[in-house]
Amino acid sequence: MARKAVEQELNRDIILNVAREQFAKRGYAAVSMRSIANAMGYSHGSLYYHFKEKAELFYAVVKQDFKVLLSRQRDIITQHAGDGQTLLHMMMSEFLKFGLQHRNHYEIMFLLKDADLQRYSRTEQAQVFELFSEAVAKLLHERGEEDVQQKLYTLPWSLFMSLHGFITYCIRFNQCYEEVEKLARDHVDFLCRSI
Repeated sequence: MARKAVEQELNRDIILNVAREQFAKRGYAAVSMRSIANAMGYSHGSLYYHFKEKAELFYAVVKQDFKVLLSRQRDIITQHAGDGQTLLHMMMSEFLKFGLQHRNHYEIMFLLKDADLQRYSRTEQAQVFELFSEAVAKLLHERGEEDVQQKLYTLPWSLFMSLHGFITYCIRFNQCYEEVEKLARDHVDFLCRSI
């Protein structure tokens, strides 16, 4: 009976949203199941109905956030499959927009400093990077570029790090996407022209 009442009032999405905010603001080590429950106004026992431990909750947050980003990028690939330049431009633009509109998500996905926690997101980070690499490869093949393999070794990484640096800088200075939207568009345009 008690479990059913808890399930009706408190669901995984609510827990994930509050946990994400707590992890991003306070850091993984400073957050406990009790502090997450307190932030929601529940007892910490109610969280254990949904998650066995903090690490499981953290991984659920990471997976959910990457699922959203990867889904958006795959949609762009489907919509712009015929034009490599547009595809890469749209993917980079969406990445910047996602990072700045979902700062708590981005911090957990890409900015964690704890080596033990970074392993929770390595697979998903690699998937994001692989999608960038595929878009770059498509563009280079369309252009008939020579030595595509060599360029694929460095170019996607350079583009990704440029975007990551832009997002990180804006997060550091508490700038939202709407405040830097024109600068973000100009940055993506510059990157596309430089390829």
